[in-house]
Amino acid sequence: MRLGSGTFATCCVAIEVLGIAVFLRGFFPAPVRSSARAEHGAEPPAPEPSAGASSNWTTLPSPLFSKVVIVLIDALRDDFVFGSKGVKFMPYTTYLVEKGASHSFVAEAKPPTVTMPRIKERETPLPNLLVLCGDHGMSETGSHGASSMEEVNTPLILISSAFERKPGDIRHPKHVQQTDVAATLAIALGLRIPKDSVGSLLFPVVEGRPIREQLRFLHLNTVQLSKLLQENVPSYEKDPGFEQFKMSERLHGNWIRLYLEEKHSEVLFNLGSKVLRQYLAALKTLSLSLSTQVAQYDMYSMMVGTVVVLEVLTLLLLSVPQALHRKAELEVPLSSPGFSLLFYLVILVLSALHVIVCTSAESSCYFCGLSWLAAGGVMVLASALLCMVVSVLTNMLVGGNASRKNPVHPSSRWSELDLLILLGTAGHVLSLGASSFVEEEHQTWYFLVNTLCLALSQETYRNCFLGDDSEPPCGLRVEQGLDGATAAWQDGPACDALERDKGHRSPSASQVLRGHEKWMVLASPWLILACCRLLRSLNQTGVQWAHRPDLGHWLTSSDHKAELSVLAAISLLVVFVLVQRGCSSVSKAALALGLLGVYCYRAAIGSVRFPWRPDSKDISKGIIEARFVYVFVLGILFTGTKDLLKSQVIAADFQLKTVGLWEIHSGLVLLAALLFRPHNLPVLAFGLLIQTLMTKFIWKPLRHDAAEITVMHYWFGQAFFYFQGNSNNIATVDISAGFVGLDTYVEIPAVLLTAFGTYAGPVLWASHLVHFLSSETRSSSALSHACFCYALICSIPVSTYIVLVTSLRYHLFIWSVFSPKLLYEGMHLLITAAVCVFFTAMDQTRLTQS
Repeated sequence: MRLGSGTFATCCVAIEVLGIAVFLRGFFPAPVRSSARAEHGAEPPAPEPSAGASSNWTTLPSPLFSKVVIVLIDALRDDFVFGSKGVKFMPYTTYLVEKGASHSFVAEAKPPTVTMPRIKERETPLPNLLVLCGDHGMSETGSHGASSMEEVNTPLILISSAFERKPGDIRHPKHVQQTDVAATLAIALGLRIPKDSVGSLLFPVVEGRPIREQLRFLHLNTVQLSKLLQENVPSYEKDPGFEQFKMSERLHGNWIRLYLEEKHSEVLFNLGSKVLRQYLAALKTLSLSLSTQVAQYDMYSMMVGTVVVLEVLTLLLLSVPQALHRKAELEVPLSSPGFSLLFYLVILVLSALHVIVCTSAESSCYFCGLSWLAAGGVMVLASALLCMVVSVLTNMLVGGNASRKNPVHPSSRWSELDLLILLGTAGHVLSLGASSFVEEEHQTWYFLVNTLCLALSQETYRNCFLGDDSEPPCGLRVEQGLDGATAAWQDGPACDALERDKGHRSPSASQVLRGHEKWMVLASPWLILACCRLLRSLNQTGVQWAHRPDLGHWLTSSDHKAELSVLAAISLLVVFVLVQRGCSSVSKAALALGLLGVYCYRAAIGSVRFPWRPDSKDISKGIIEARFVYVFVLGILFTGTKDLLKSQVIAADFQLKTVGLWEIHSGLVLLAALLFRPHNLPVLAFGLLIQTLMTKFIWKPLRHDAAEITVMHYWFGQAFFYFQGNSNNIATVDISAGFVGLDTYVEIPAVLLTAFGTYAGPVLWASHLVHFLSSETRSSSALSHACFCYALICSIPVSTYIVLVTSLRYHLFIWSVFSPKLLYEGMHLLITAAVCVFFTAMDQTRLTQS
């Protein structure tokens, strides 16, 4: 079955979205939580166990301390307190430890409890408690994030006058878990243990209390953990910790009966000591079982999602020669999987594996919980993809042997730009394996965009001064199909996606450009570089330098509202000048009124001022003004869609289609202007300016092909994602965009507006790409090539990243650094799928017209 490159790429991205969704569901398992609701918090605590006798202790024990002070020191390593280094760096703390009025532990920071997120805090003269601890340690070089002993072990010191002084009793600190702090502090303050806590009581804190109180404390802790185990582990009855708990509770009941009968006897003391040891063993086992459950991933679902995504990526990579052929079509072996022995064999193996995994899994699995119809559909899809990969690979090997015997072109020529694209993509993908590079990914894209500008500058100088009469290189456009080599290598202009007429030899830039146009071509890369440098200073993002002041903070301060108002007005004016040039007269009027409405909306909510009203006293939500702009956004989008349909159905009007695409782009620009905060409007204006410069003075004169232009659009889209102030931290998402023009929270509009406001940069550059390739080139394959390249360059990072995240799932920063980036990658792939659908729709319009 023959498919267009764009249609094939769109289908692949859609399948990848499914694979990523399954992977995310397995990577983010259901947390260990109690099913008890908040209103159940008033339930009485579990009474003391009894064996024939009734106990009168049915309430929470009294608090042991009146106040708790927690001193949390970042990256405090255990040997900074204990040992010789502690005497040198923290002498007073060492003195308190050695004096004996304290209890010392080494708390292990195991993921996901990297910064003790489960510590929860809460009148008789009671002693106070000082808690000294660290969130994690550090390596010898001062970094942290891995799983070495120096980075995981942190000191935990509890200091109070209530503890028995034992001068000279210097013991080696016991290793405990950071999650134990929550349960210990709850008991120490006479509060309920948090129902979702997986920690156990640090017994030395209560070892000075009477034996009955000690047993009461331990019983409350084990009851809480056993309930949590019952609600999260299906086979909880077989858990050793639960069996130990039941045994401890029975012994405790016998001890209570004996205690009520005779309070002083050797038998009572011995039985109490035995119950104590039994409870401590049960606590340790229960806490370990639940901690393991917390950090347990649904590996089966993760593997299913990973296999699907990697199969799609492999198929895309193997299809590059055909997909970027000048015909932009490829043979998809859809019929062979249905009749091949391999397909049915893989189905059989996957079904057997599914049954084995789902029947032997001790914990819940999302993929096992699906119906057989849904699970079977995914297995059929994975089997079909595997057969397609094998088929394409076999045909390539057969075709490769034939081409070696009859070579049409001895070698392909790679330009400097092709090498930069290849090395830049590979470098970005490799950088995703380091937490620091993920935190500061904006620096990677800024570097790639700046390097791209320098490469374009070098290319413009070479074309304008040295001349370049040779054919443009086809490094990314391998004309080697599965049916053997083609004659495209001999016809140079045919390999260019921007070829206007077949067989026409395009003149070089030095022959076409004269006067000021030539100097604008030479200056454009440097102007773009200057724009990017200005945008970098607008929003500090990432982690390392996010705290430093930037131009955005200066503009948003109340003392500089006048400057912000002027900048916002100028930016909106620049947006209008750059966008209106391609619109119809009706859309121009709507755009002008819409941009005026944007300023009125920001003035209504008090962000900017009108010149005649320097004091913004009448502050409102700006709902009327925002909805006024929405009307024009919808009007412009409707007009553009109408023109596209008219160009397809009524008449094959190329100019009408071009105007329609630009009007859709204009409507998206107007929506972005409404959702952007005022200090970010220059980002929109500079983005449009760079698009104009690239279109007029770089892409047209230098005759770049569709693949190169697509990659450049993608790179600039990613850079502008960070120019907006975004990062790989969820906290930088501007959720206020989801409430523009809304009285109350409405889920679907809020989600769509927030998503567009966050990914406006990539979306606007993608929409500009569709217009440019549709208007500036008459090539029948440009849009298909662009769609395929866009899908491929988006698929490579996300496919590689899920493999990296799987291998780093026990990294100390897996939840704080890698997981948010995974969510961003998933959302970006979903946006890419929508963009590819738009590419394919426009490509089908082109096929209809032709």
